[in-house]
Amino acid sequence: MALRFYNTLTRSFEEFKPINPPRVGIYSCGPTVYGSSHIGNYRAYIFADILKRTLSYLGYEVKQVMNLTDVDDKTIRDSQKAGKSLRDFTEYFTQEFYKDRDLLNIASADIYTKATDYINEMVSIIETLLAKGYAYKSEDGSVYFSIEKDKEYGKLSHLDLGTLKEGASGRIKADEYEKDNVHDFALWKSWDKADGDAYWETSLGKGRPGWHIECSAMSMKNLGQSFDIHTGGVDNIFPHHENEIAQSECATGKTFVKYWMHNGWLLVDEKKMAKSLGNFYLLQDLSERGISPLVFRYFLLGAHYRSKLNFTWEAIGGARTAYERLAAEIFELPSHGNINQNYKNKFTEFISDDLGTPRALALIWEILKDSTLEPADKKATILDFDKVLGLGLDKLEPLILPYNVQALLKEREEARRAKNWQLADEIRRKIEGLGYVV
Repeated sequence: MALRFYNTLTRSFEEFKPINPPRVGIYSCGPTVYGSSHIGNYRAYIFADILKRTLSYLGYEVKQVMNLTDVDDKTIRDSQKAGKSLRDFTEYFTQEFYKDRDLLNIASADIYTKATDYINEMVSIIETLLAKGYAYKSEDGSVYFSIEKDKEYGKLSHLDLGTLKEGASGRIKADEYEKDNVHDFALWKSWDKADGDAYWETSLGKGRPGWHIECSAMSMKNLGQSFDIHTGGVDNIFPHHENEIAQSECATGKTFVKYWMHNGWLLVDEKKMAKSLGNFYLLQDLSERGISPLVFRYFLLGAHYRSKLNFTWEAIGGARTAYERLAAEIFELPSHGNINQNYKNKFTEFISDDLGTPRALALIWEILKDSTLEPADKKATILDFDKVLGLGLDKLEPLILPYNVQALLKEREEARRAKNWQLADEIRRKIEGLGYVV
């Protein structure tokens, strides 16, 4: 089966045909480093990781670039609250992101780009847009993109251009805004007192870049003016990715990105998980309940990346039971087997169909139940699949439960043997209270 992805730009499934095969360029929107990333953010980064691993598994030469937004409204605001320089403040959370990345077994991007290292590239793009008439300076010296001048504005988010032009007479300086705020957006923000020491002296004047221009500069510098895939969460479609397309294509006259891929939201209580709503969890919150980052990864792979996924403690508990059972079974299998080609063909078919990880996981359980396969061949085949899934199945260690949990399990078993079901249930609830599912 040919590799195909759902392209947000065309709202259709398309066979993947890279611009310069076998090389593939991917740009992934990464974290804004003003705080610890929550588990909703990590759905986007795990999705991008699965994409990269899939392409590598299928023989492509992948170059992935991920940005680290270290200057924007939020980083400036919170660094000032913390009484730290912008660089020191954002570097701390950058390192926190790297730690979480490793715990989640996310393969490192080939290049991580900090926005503050690309100011010259941003200025160059903005100057080109000014020269071509797509941008203009406001009274305070800020530079804005004129969406009226871009006849294709709205093509990614499928906004109605007629409606846009009616409501596009104003402009907006904030980095992030809602879909009904369709105004000219800031490319360069002139300095004001609220920015403190976060500014650069350039040909555009004293100021700092807008959020959207950062990603255009970082991606094109490292992947070229046209590249294959851009990833991010659905919340990035508008305004961020829409604005990236507008400023990039108007500056270069070329197609910016061929395939746009977006993951669905991770919900909590059926609402979008977000720092602004205060309804988010960190990896640390999971760890405090005895849930490993790889269990969370397993939980995400059980749903298609484009679907909405509701996070509940019950659901993650079920994922934990499944993952620990999977790990235990694979750990007991002998090594040095051969990869079963029939199962490998099925796996390749599933992941080639827009990264079908739910079917890929189901296939692993099918293999474990297949009595016709040699145990060593089962292990070799599953470990081959894990090159894509990244569940750490090649680095398993015996599951060692804490002493208090082991003691409770022993007590429960004794209660069950004595048919004291009430006591057994009480002990089970104690164990679950410690974060373990029986």
